[in-house]
Amino acid sequence: MSLDVTTFLAILGMALGTYACRLTGLLVGARLALAGRAKAALDAIPPAVLTAVIAPTLFATGWPETLAGAVTVLAALRLPLLGVIAVGVAAIVVLRLLAG
Repeated sequence: MSLDVTTFLAILGMALGTYACRLTGLLVGARLALAGRAKAALDAIPPAVLTAVIAPTLFATGWPETLAGAVTVLAALRLPLLGVIAVGVAAIVVLRLLAG
């Protein structure tokens, strides 16, 4: 196996860019004092992001994935992000087993 320098530099650059975005968000977010609608909007982002990630799967695959996606969306209305992920993973495992 050989290492392509261009590929390595591209991966390294993307990793540094991702880390910089996350670090900037933490530094800026720590200085913000949000209340009211702004706080509610930011608190709603994780379920919305998760829903956007799974939405294409809801319509592009079989019934187990569609049903598991619907269960995950419903879980996102009540649970924190980690709980939503756990429910989604459990739902897809069980439904795929049932589908055979």
